[in-house]
This record gives sequence, structure tokens and C-alpha cells, in this order.
Amino acid sequence: MPAPTGSPSGAASKDSAVPPARRSKARQFLLPIGMLAIIAAVLATAYWWLVGRFMQSTDDAYLQADSVTIAPKVSGYVTDVYVGDNVAVNAGDPLVRLDSRQYQAALDQAQATVDARQADILRAQAGIQQQRAAIEQAKAQQQAAQISSSHAEDEVRRYGPLAKTGAESGDQLSVLVSNRDQARATLAADTAAVDQAQARIADLTAQIAQAHAQLEAAQASAQQSRLDLQDTLVRSTLAGRVGDRMVRVGQYAQPGTRMMTVVPVQSVYLTANFKETQVGRMRAGQHASVHVDALPDADLHGVVDSFAPGTGSQFALLPPENATGNFTKIVQRVPVRIRLDTDEQTRKLLLPGLSVTVEVDTRSASDHPQPTTAANGHG
Repeated sequence: MPAPTGSPSGAASKDSAVPPARRSKARQFLLPIGMLAIIAAVLATAYWWLVGRFMQSTDDAYLQADSVTIAPKVSGYVTDVYVGDNVAVNAGDPLVRLDSRQYQAALDQAQATVDARQADILRAQAGIQQQRAAIEQAKAQQQAAQISSSHAEDEVRRYGPLAKTGAESGDQLSVLVSNRDQARATLAADTAAVDQAQARIADLTAQIAQAHAQLEAAQASAQQSRLDLQDTLVRSTLAGRVGDRMVRVGQYAQPGTRMMTVVPVQSVYLTANFKETQVGRMRAGQHASVHVDALPDADLHGVVDSFAPGTGSQFALLPPENATGNFTKIVQRVPVRIRLDTDEQTRKLLLPGLSVTVEVDTRSASDHPQPTTAANGHG
């Protein structure tokens, strides 16, 4: 007799037939997902092994520029300010003018001193020419005295024997002897005059040398006054944009007074502070990806330019002294300078101080040998 359709055994067989179908559908749904997950994991692992582990990134990075503080070299009241805030300037453009009247007066006085010293030189040179003529005159008189003295000597020698024999009177001989002595004295005086005139030449030459030294000192003073006058016009030493302008017309400025800052925005570079554990494979010339927080839609590129000669703590105002007290190891950071490769339009938007996230590709370091430890370095 057949079993009733509503019996418990029929229900059991129906329930046992349903789960395998559902399990089959679950397998068909989960199997592709599992395969995709495995493939994604393999690709992620491969990417990390081939690329990711060579990428070193940090957000401790900021744009910088070699700004120049503008300050005067001389003191004075500000009479003109030629630039405003945030304007662009070129190298050599005038920025500020100081009152130049006192420096102009000092230059005029120094120039007058120069003219006086040049006149002294000309006067001494004219004196030398005059003295040379006096020497020639003294030599001529000396020569005439020499002739007169020789003639007087001859007269005495000629009349001396005659006076002894009585052929000539003794009075005549006495007159000749007196003339001889006078001629000798005149010759001695004229010889001394020649020596004195020649000595005067040496004195005038020394005066010229002294006047030249005084002229050089006066010219140096005039040059200093000229520089001071030129420094009353403060010019920009480089091209850039004016920032932090604090100077005002009527302000009294002293040497070194901070007036403004010129920022070379066209030469902005990046300084990234990487951990010491990240720079082992970094080399100059490696490529870097740069993301500026102020430009979220811009992907910039750069090149590692150089490394600081020490960690940032070594250049702090108070460097750490780890040889005393309790020691706690802190990971140090090394400033890395990165040169930006951007177009002109993008560079105009980059300002010093902006925050940056940078990632350096260190894969090229595999071409460089790594440091090795000596065989006998450790026991």
C-alpha cells in the first residue's frame, strides 16, 4: 500500500534536496569574489615588492625661497618709498630713498680737499722747476767765483817773488793777497749756495710725496662720501616680490634697520624632512612626486637636489646633548632639498611656507653599491 503523500518521510526527502542547490549558487557567487581577492592581493604584493617598498614619503615638507632682507647702509630720514606691498621688482630697482643732503655736503667737502691736495702737488712741482733754475744760477756764480779765485791765486804767485826782490812794493802784494782771500771766501759761499739749492730739490720732492699721500687719503675720503651718497638710494639686490614692508616716509632709518623683504618667488624650492630610516636609499637626481596642499588638483614633479650635512637637530639653537642624563632614542630627520620642475604658470602660484607632501622614488639606488660591514668589525 503506498505511503501517504503527507507522511514525514516525504518531507524529509524534500528538505534534503533543497540545500545543495542553494550551496551551489553560493559557491558560484563567492568563487569569483574569492578569485578577485586573491588576484588583488597578489597584485598588491607584487606592486609593493616592485614599487611600493622603494617609495619614501613625508608630509613634513615646506616650500622655501632664499629671501633677502632689505636694510640701509647709512642713516637718515626716509624721503621716498617707491614700492608697495606684494609688488614685483627686478634686480637694481630703487626701493627707498633717504635724505641725502648731509652726504652731498660731505662729498663736496671731500672733493674740495682733493682739489687742495692736487694744488699742493702742482705748487711743489713748480717749485722744483724754479729751484732747478736757481741751481743753475748758483753754479754759474760758483764758476765765476772759481775763475776769480784762480786769477787772484795767480796774481799772488806772480807778485810774490817781485816783492821779495824789491821790484814791486809790499803794499801791492798785500792788496793782491786780500783779493785772493776774498775770492776764496766768495767761492766757498757760492759752493754752499749750490749745495743748499740742491738740498732744496730733495725737500720739494719729499713735499710732493707727502702731498700725493694726502691726495690719496682725500680721494679715499671722497670715494667713501660718494658711496654714502649712493647708498641713500636703497635698491633691490635680486628679482622677486616685496613682502613684509615696514618702511614709511618720514621714518628715521639707521644702518641695518629692516625695511622690507624681497622674496624670489620664481626660485622657490622644496625642503622635505625625511626620517633617518628613509634616506638610506635616497640619491641626488631621483624623481619625486609633489603634492601642494594649496593646489589640490595639481600633480607636481621634482628632483632630489642635495642633502643637508647633518640632521635638523644639529643646527638647532640648542643642540641636544645625549651623553648626559637619561637617554630616549628619537628618530632624527634629515632635510632634503628638492628642485621643482614646473611650468611658469604653476610656479607663480607657489609661495614659500606652503605645506607639501612629497614622495621620492628610490628604485634607482639599486644601481649604487650599499655600504658593507668589514669582516672584522664585530667580534
